[in-house]
Amino acid sequence: MKVDYIIVGVGLAGISFCEQLRAHNKTFVVFDDQSQRSSVVAGGLYNPVVLKRFTPVWKSDEQLSLAAKQYKAIETRLNITLDYKIPVYRKFASLEEQNDWFAASDKHQLSEYLSTTLIKNKNEAVNASFGFGEVKHTGRIAVKKMIKAYKQELTQEDALIEDKFNHETLKVSNSHIAYNNITARHIVFTEGYGMNKNPLFKDLPLLPTKGELLKIHAPDLKIDYVLKGPVFLIPLGQDKYLVGATYGWGDTSNTVTEEAKQELSEKLKTLINCPFEVVGQMAGVRPTVKDRRPLVGRHANYNNVYVLNGLGTRGVMIGPYVAKQLFEFIELNMPLEKAIDINRFVEA
Repeated sequence: MKVDYIIVGVGLAGISFCEQLRAHNKTFVVFDDQSQRSSVVAGGLYNPVVLKRFTPVWKSDEQLSLAAKQYKAIETRLNITLDYKIPVYRKFASLEEQNDWFAASDKHQLSEYLSTTLIKNKNEAVNASFGFGEVKHTGRIAVKKMIKAYKQELTQEDALIEDKFNHETLKVSNSHIAYNNITARHIVFTEGYGMNKNPLFKDLPLLPTKGELLKIHAPDLKIDYVLKGPVFLIPLGQDKYLVGATYGWGDTSNTVTEEAKQELSEKLKTLINCPFEVVGQMAGVRPTVKDRRPLVGRHANYNNVYVLNGLGTRGVMIGPYVAKQLFEFIELNMPLEKAIDINRFVEA
């Protein structure tokens, strides 16, 4: 088999890069062994504002624009719905937070996203005596649904190899990549935290950050917006909600814990005043980086070996943006932004 690219991993980073390849008529094959679960268990929320500090997400305008186009293209091609538009309400804990919100809404980068209308809480099931601020241009991508459908498409195209990628089998020369019976011009590793076992990129500073989510049933809650307080509360329909997420630094297991269940449940009880039942729990390890920027670039010794990783907690937004950057770097020789280029750690 001869292709332009080998992709290793089919999470948010891998899918975003595959979409770049499709748009430019490049051939590819994807390896995935389902070992990395951060994308599968992701809440899928896209939100251009850091709600803890009322500051804009890095490159938020560009990220939102590219993400909207990518997910629309996938929806159209696969005939599924993935992008659910839904507002995010930030609960105010005090009058001071209200004032901070309105001060932030006057800033150029935030005026498009922060509503200046104070929303009063009229839902007795929600504990929010100081009301809410609304974030605009937000929504949720059904990530698990997308990955399942995307893998089905790859299978139909004979482009998916559901097997563990053996890095020792890879042979790299100046002219091509060889892996068993596959030859390619380039290889891109989008392995998530699995990169720590990749001898080519294991020295990059990827940090494991375990995240756990709960799925609850709360028939008395009746909210049709994402609620952000001490936790995120994301409506799923049929009175079910996602609650998240925890941040377990250094934990590399995908197993759920009673500690996380208790932590999320206790925080949720300060946010809502109605009964709820935990009906599910999920865990995955996020690939995060100490400077909160992705890891994108070319291997120091091989001109056809690349990495696309470290999307962190905002993968649905940032994935399409950095995938475009990497594609243009490889195919058009356009420079990567220094903020995401892996050389920033070599040069430091």
